[in-house]
Amino acid sequence: MNLYFRLILLLLKIKRNNEYKGLLDVSDIDFKVMPSDCDINMHLTNSRYLAFMDLARTWMTEEIGLFKVVMKRRWFPIVNATAITYIRDIKPLESFKVSTQLVGWDHKYFYIEQKFTTARGLHAIAYVRGVFKSKQGIVSVEDMLAAANYSGPAPVLSEEIEHWKAMLEAKKSNNKKGH
Repeated sequence: MNLYFRLILLLLKIKRNNEYKGLLDVSDIDFKVMPSDCDINMHLTNSRYLAFMDLARTWMTEEIGLFKVVMKRRWFPIVNATAITYIRDIKPLESFKVSTQLVGWDHKYFYIEQKFTTARGLHAIAYVRGVFKSKQGIVSVEDMLAAANYSGPAPVLSEEIEHWKAMLEAKKSNNKKGH
């Protein structure tokens, strides 16, 4: 239930927002770990990281000026893959920040980096690969960039993301062979 409450708060924040960033800028949003976000180990449970990542990507979409366009065109985001590394736990009632940044794209997918930090440092880092879909199918990278009024060059994807992409393609091709 508290995730719905957080979503409502985020939508109110979006409604009041009038500060925008560039497509490749870092977007930060703050949260606090509530007891209902914790597992029996009394820290932020793994599944909540993904939920907070969803909220943070929604906020990033607003901050880069795409939220209204996406809603108007009825495009919806689809996560294709996620890789997350947990470094240290986040405790109950601890405040934390999720920093979200579009780090690049290829012919089909957008690649996003998300970091969880507190005053104690970095707690988790994740990569997300995704697309936007419409009733007509996948929205092209070119259409998304045009909607964002971005005409600059594509950032060079990091070696980590290139390795991750290769692993994802290997998984796909191995499963097509019936392995």
